Amino acid sequence: MKKKVILICDECLSRNYNVFKDPNNPTKLEIKKYCKTCNKHTLHKETR
Repeated sequence: MKKKVILICDECLSRNYNVFKDPNNPTKLEIKKYCKTCNKHTLHKETR
C-alpha cells in the first residue's frame, strides 16, 4: 500500500501537493513542480 506524503515548496514553504509514495523507498521525494504562491516552477520536497 502506498503512503500519502505532502510536498512543500523550497522557497515559500507552502504545502501545495499531496502525492502517493512507495513506503519501501527510503529516499525523500524531490520534484520540480509549479507553485501558485511563488508563481513559478520550484523544487518541492517531501514532508511529514
